[in-house]
Amino acid sequence: MTDFPAPSQHLPRRSDGFSVAAMLFAGLCVLAAFGTTRLMRGALTGLGVYASAWEIVFGLTIAGSGTLFWPALRSLVVTAKARAARARNDIVELRIETAAAKDHAFITFGWGAFALCIFGFISFVLTNDAAVGKTFFLLPLIQAKWWLVTKQFLLNNLFIFVATEILVLVWGLMVALARLIPGKAGRPIRALAIIYCDVFRGIPAIVTLYLIGFGIPTSGLSDLIVPHIVGLFIDLSAMSVAEVRAVTRIPVSWWCVLALTLTYGAYVAEVYRAGIESIHWSQVSAARSLGLSYIQTMRYVIVPQAVRRIMAPLLNDFIGLQKDTALVQVVGVVDAFNQSRIIAANAFNLSAVTIVAILFVLITIPQARFVDKLTERDNARMRAGG
Repeated sequence: MTDFPAPSQHLPRRSDGFSVAAMLFAGLCVLAAFGTTRLMRGALTGLGVYASAWEIVFGLTIAGSGTLFWPALRSLVVTAKARAARARNDIVELRIETAAAKDHAFITFGWGAFALCIFGFISFVLTNDAAVGKTFFLLPLIQAKWWLVTKQFLLNNLFIFVATEILVLVWGLMVALARLIPGKAGRPIRALAIIYCDVFRGIPAIVTLYLIGFGIPTSGLSDLIVPHIVGLFIDLSAMSVAEVRAVTRIPVSWWCVLALTLTYGAYVAEVYRAGIESIHWSQVSAARSLGLSYIQTMRYVIVPQAVRRIMAPLLNDFIGLQKDTALVQVVGVVDAFNQSRIIAANAFNLSAVTIVAILFVLITIPQARFVDKLTERDNARMRAGG
C-alpha cells in the first residue's frame, strides 16, 4: 500500500524569516542614506556650492529610504495572519497569507537593492573629496565641450552608423540567402558565403578597419577605379589634375563604412540564417508546391516571418555596431571619441570622454525600447491569432 505524505509536509514554509530580514534590510538602506547624505554635504561644502536648500534634498533622500519600512511592516503583519491560519489549520488561508508576506518582503528587497546601487554610485563619485567626480563629471568642462564633441558624433559616428546599418541589413540578407541556396548548383555559392562569414567573423573589427582604411588608399586601387566610375557622370577631361583628385577622392569615413559593413555583414548574415531556418520546412514546401521560385518563396513567405523573430538579435548587433564606430579613430577620423581624447589630453581630465559615453547611451536606449514595443506587438498579434 502506498504511503502518502502527511498534509503538513505540503504546507508552505514560514515567512517569519523573510519579514525580519526585510525589516533589517530596510534599516540598512536608511543607514546607507544617512552615510550618503553626509558625503554629499561634505563634498558640496568643499566645492563651495552648499546651501540650505540641499537640506531639503537630504531629508527627502532619507525619508524616501524610510518608505522601505512600509512593505516590511506589511510583511510582518501578514506573517502574523499566516501564523494564525496555521494554528487553526486553515491551509488555504495559510498559503495566501504566506505568499503575500513574501511578496511584501521581496518588494523591500527589490527597491532596497535599487536604492543601495544609487547610494553606492553617489558615494563612489564623492569619494576622496569628490576627486572621482571631478575626474569624470567636471560640469564646467562638460558644459564647455559638449557641443564640440556632439558635433563630431553627429558628423562622423552617427553618419557611419546609419550608413553601415542600411548596407548591413541588405548585405547580410544577401549572404544569408546565398548560404541557403539549395541543390548541387548552389554549392559553390554556399561555400563562398561560408568562407566569407568565417573569415570576417574571425578578424577583429579594428584590424579590418586598419587594413581597409589604410590599405586600399595606399595601394592606389581607388585612384585607378574611382575616376572611371565618376567619369560616367562628370566630364573630367576639362578639369585639372588637382580638381580631378578632389572630385574622385573618397573620404576616409566611407572606407570605415565599407570595413564595418564587411565585418557586421558576416554576423547579421548568421542572424538572418538562424531566423530563416527557424521557420518550419513545410512553409517552404507549400510555397514551392504553389509554383513559387526559391527567391519568391524567401521574399514573400519566409523572410517576412523570419525578420519578426530576429528583431532582438539584430538590435544587439546594431548596438555593437554603433559602439564600434568609436574604433574609426585608428584610421584618423576625428570622431567623438577622438575629439574627446584631444580635449582630455589638453585639460588633464576625462569628463569629455564621459560626454561620449552619455551620447552613445542616449541613442541606444530608444532603440532598445522601440524593439521591445515591436516584440510585444508581434507577440500580442500571435496570441490573438492563436
